[in-house]
Amino acid sequence: MNVTARISSIATLALAVLPALALSTAAYAAAAPQTIVQVSDLNLDSASGRAVYEQRLDTAARRFCSRETTLDLQVACAAGVRDEVNAKIASGVRYASR
Repeated sequence: MNVTARISSIATLALAVLPALALSTAAYAAAAPQTIVQVSDLNLDSASGRAVYEQRLDTAARRFCSRETTLDLQVACAAGVRDEVNAKIASGVRYASR
């Protein structure tokens, strides 16, 4: 399995678990959105691949956080989504390099 496929799998897994991590109540959990960031078609070693990844991540974060009621909550949620996905991808890259 190549690095890009592993990164794609990790990113998909990361975004699948994000709703559970970001929820504050059980009632909200039932309606939590799920978002996938497709990266298997990107070369994250290139500037253009990273730019497309950032665009996709921003779009996914906006969608995921769209139910937040204030701008402050939306910004904080989006930052959390970006941090979580970037951390999962970074750990996947280190894992795949071993």
